[in-house]
Amino acid sequence: MPLLHDGNQMMVKICGITNREDALAAIDGGAAALGFNFYTASPRYIAPDEAAAIAARLPAGVWKVGVFVDESREAVLRIAGQVGLDVAQLHGSEWPEQYPQGIRVWKAIRVRDGQAPATMPGGAAEAVLLDGPASGQVFDWARVPHGIAKLILAGGLDAGNVRQAIEQAHPWGVDACSKIESSPGRKDRFKMAAFLKAALAASQ
Repeated sequence: MPLLHDGNQMMVKICGITNREDALAAIDGGAAALGFNFYTASPRYIAPDEAAAIAARLPAGVWKVGVFVDESREAVLRIAGQVGLDVAQLHGSEWPEQYPQGIRVWKAIRVRDGQAPATMPGGAAEAVLLDGPASGQVFDWARVPHGIAKLILAGGLDAGNVRQAIEQAHPWGVDACSKIESSPGRKDRFKMAAFLKAALAASQ
């Protein structure tokens, strides 16, 4: 498993975890972070008590990331405490300034029409995650804005394109979900392992 404190090691996250078997397979393949989706409209939704049961049996050092969409600050902090989250990944209209303390925040922004928004989150966000215009869709990585200290790339990444994405955008981390699944919320072990291997090799 990658050492998260090693500045030379890319952060690789597998999102949409709904079962312990996929979680452990992701970690065995080198994932540094796992994402649990608490957006009830998502086909990858997982109830907080189910996520807590998985999180409680994970190896120490793996980052547990909660995905939220327009959830109240109170609900985010409550779920974070229940599950033992390390990071809240905000995908809605929330902004990191709403979370001055209590949990680390990654702000997700969708890239539409090939352009990231001109306004980026301030210093309250530990990292900015740029996602495709829709689930599983890529965007032009060469047009990623400069100056994002900790950039995470998401959106349509798999073993076949992650090296190109890393070479063009030079991110701090990468995040994969739908392109490495056999069905929503269920990972294809071969696709996931291939993605992790390709991402970690490209990050060297």
